[in-house]
Amino acid sequence: MKTEIRARIETGEWPVNHRIPSENELVDTLGVSRMTANRALRELANEGVITRVQGKGSFVAPKKRSALALGVRNIADEILERGAVHRMDLILAQAETCGHELAAALELDIGAQSFHSVIVHNEDDVPIQLEDRFVNPAVAPDYLKQDFSRTTPNAFLTSIAPIAKTEQFIEAVLPQPWECKLLAIARSEPCILIRRRTWSQDRVVTAVRLLYPGSRYRLQSNF
Repeated sequence: MKTEIRARIETGEWPVNHRIPSENELVDTLGVSRMTANRALRELANEGVITRVQGKGSFVAPKKRSALALGVRNIADEILERGAVHRMDLILAQAETCGHELAAALELDIGAQSFHSVIVHNEDDVPIQLEDRFVNPAVAPDYLKQDFSRTTPNAFLTSIAPIAKTEQFIEAVLPQPWECKLLAIARSEPCILIRRRTWSQDRVVTAVRLLYPGSRYRLQSNF
């Protein structure tokens, strides 16, 4: 049922702000149970596909807007420029097999190997960024051999694979429990999430999620 609703939205049959049929209407037209209809609408609302307005119904939600692309900077340099001390806490560094989603992100085959690292960046001992990164081993075969207490992944990767293209999305999110623990924040803390992919020549180098506590960090762009 969710697939049916998504298909009508993605094809434009149901445009932004279009009223979604009510639970009763979905039961009648699609022949599903009321419980199934309720669950589908609730999950689509949680995923941001639709908005539910009490007393009025459900409507197709506007797509999130992409923020202006920002430069790819080394966070260690940013912190040093502010006169502060940068420290990295390496949480994870290992080889992993690509599932469907990761293979698509790195433009590799399903089942291919990837490198995965998770690092917390601290400014004067305060966590300000959680870096959850996947790397293409064909581009950076020595990635896991690096000392990430001394060199950031950004610095290493840009030194061996100059950036030719960047894709970046920025959004506001609530952190997951494991992210709260690493960043030492409450579950209700609004965060800034940057999802980024970079290419060198014609190959994806890395796909990374950068999570910042909203109370500790802001993005700036000068024109």
